[in-house]
Formats: sequence, C-alpha cells, structure tokens
Amino acid sequence: MSQPSQQVCVKLTGVSALMHFLVDGLCICCLHLTTTGTTNIVMTYVTYNVLAFLTQPLTGWWADRMKQRHWLLIGSVVVLTVAVLAASATTDNGLQAMGYGLPITSVLLGMGNSLFHVWGGKQVAVHTGNDIRSLGVFVSTGAFGLAVGAVFASWLLLYVFLLAMGVLAMKALPIPSLEGEGGISTHEDTNKQGNDSFLSGKVTGVFLLLLIMLMVAGRSFAGEAFTTGVTKGAMLILVLGGVSMLGKMAGGWIAQSMGIWKALLFLVAGTVLCFFGKDLHIAVMLTGLFLINCTMPITLYWANALLKEYEGLAFGLLAAALIPGYLLATF
Repeated sequence: MSQPSQQVCVKLTGVSALMHFLVDGLCICCLHLTTTGTTNIVMTYVTYNVLAFLTQPLTGWWADRMKQRHWLLIGSVVVLTVAVLAASATTDNGLQAMGYGLPITSVLLGMGNSLFHVWGGKQVAVHTGNDIRSLGVFVSTGAFGLAVGAVFASWLLLYVFLLAMGVLAMKALPIPSLEGEGGISTHEDTNKQGNDSFLSGKVTGVFLLLLIMLMVAGRSFAGEAFTTGVTKGAMLILVLGGVSMLGKMAGGWIAQSMGIWKALLFLVAGTVLCFFGKDLHIAVMLTGLFLINCTMPITLYWANALLKEYEGLAFGLLAAALIPGYLLATF
C-alpha cells in the first residue's frame, strides 16, 4: 500500500471513529433530555434500540448496493438534525402535548444511528482492506460516546455534538477513495474477479456466520453480566465506557501481533478467569471487561471476510446480534 493510501486510511478511520463517538453520544444525550420526568421511558428506549440495531442488517444491505454511499452519511446527519429539532419542540410542550414528541424523536434517532453505523462500518472495512486494527478503532469510540452523553447530558452538549458531527461529515465526504475515484481501490475494483467470496460454500459459510453472531450475542451478555449488581455512579459510567473503548481499540493490535487464534484463546481464557473473580476487586471486573471487548474486532473481521463485498450486511448482522445478549443479561 502506497503512502498516500495509508494517509487516506488513517484519515477515514480517524474521522469515522470521531463521528462514531459523536453519534452515539448525541443519541443517548437526546434520549436522556427528552425522557426526563416522563412515564414512557421504557418504550422510548425500546423503540430507539430496535431501530438503531435491528434495522442495521437492512440498512447494511442497502449500503452494499449503493455506489455513492456518501448519501448514507448525509442522510444520517439530516435525520439526526431533525431528531434534535423534534426533541427541542418536545421539551417546549409542543409535540409532547399531542403525545407525538417522544415517538418521533426516538424513531429519528434510531434511523439516523443505523444509517451512520453501516456507512462507517462499510467504508472502514472496504477502504482499509478489512484491516483488523482499523475496525477496532472505528467500533471502539461509540462506547465512550454513550458514557459521556449519558453523564453530561445537556442541551449545550447536544448542540455541540450535532455541530461537530456536521463539521466532521464535511471532512469525510471529500476523501477521494470514498466513491472509488482514487486512493485505495474500492471493493468493486478488487473483487471483480469473482463473487465466490460471498459465503463461499454456502452451508458452511452460513453456519460460520451464525456461529460468529452467537459469539457476539454471548459477548454482549457477558459484558453486561460483568457489571450486574454494581452501582453505577457518574465516574464509574465514564470508567466503564473508557475501558470498553480501549479494549475494542486494543483488540485489533493484539490480534495483529499474536495472530487471531492465539489472541482469541488468550482473551477468552482471561475473560473467564476475571468473570469468576469479578467480585474480588473492581480491578478484576474492569480487566475482564477490557479483555472481552478486545474480541470485537476479531468477530467483525471474520464476518467481513465471510461476507466479502457485503461488509455493510456483515456489520448490520453483528449489530443486531448484540440485542439478544443485552436483553438476556438485563432481564
């Protein structure tokens, strides 16, 4: 890979990761502000999570079929902007008085979130050649964005997040390689020799993909189970978000240096040990949380390899797989 291409990789991954932080932070901040003092909190969050996560296989498939994927990013920014405006109207007792404010806001936030995630997941995977380190960096920042948005929720922070996202979106769109006009080869160019990479050996491929999704659901369950029963004050929420972010970010480098299978064995063994000892000290719990998050780039890398040319769908399927594990651990 030439030096200019490496620079494009770094720019794309960095901008996408920063936007991931902002999008997740914006969504949770907006939800906190609009649900304060209401009785529809559960339904609002359920609506948001269903649309944000369970629609990603569909929006991801859409991303795979689009030639000009920058429209996904533009659409996400527009939808999230409208969501913030709807939230502002809701708190002014306009839409809220008619009972429409919260549903409209949660639906818009969920769809804007879904569009952004498949755009970022697809772009980073394709234009870095499915580099496991870049995948880890992109997915990592959302966890800390959720923590910051929840702890420091305010209208000022919400508007700052929205403004920053718009500025970064303008920085992302001019990257030449985003539409295959130079820089790194697009996946359409590099994979024209054949499509047998799409779940080659269909039965085996589907089985492996389902196994990866089961691993993701299990990781989601274990990640929540690590903190079950722990009183989460503001500081601990930030620490948990930071540890999760660092784990996802470090996982790519660990897998790159050790090899994926050795890294996975080491991470799983360490996670199991920490899980059984998590009540001994908070440091053990945080270590386990770090180790289990290190596996996220590995599962995403595998899914992208299985669904080559359909990286948007791969990202969406793994995002949807998070929900069953989360619900199981929560309830």
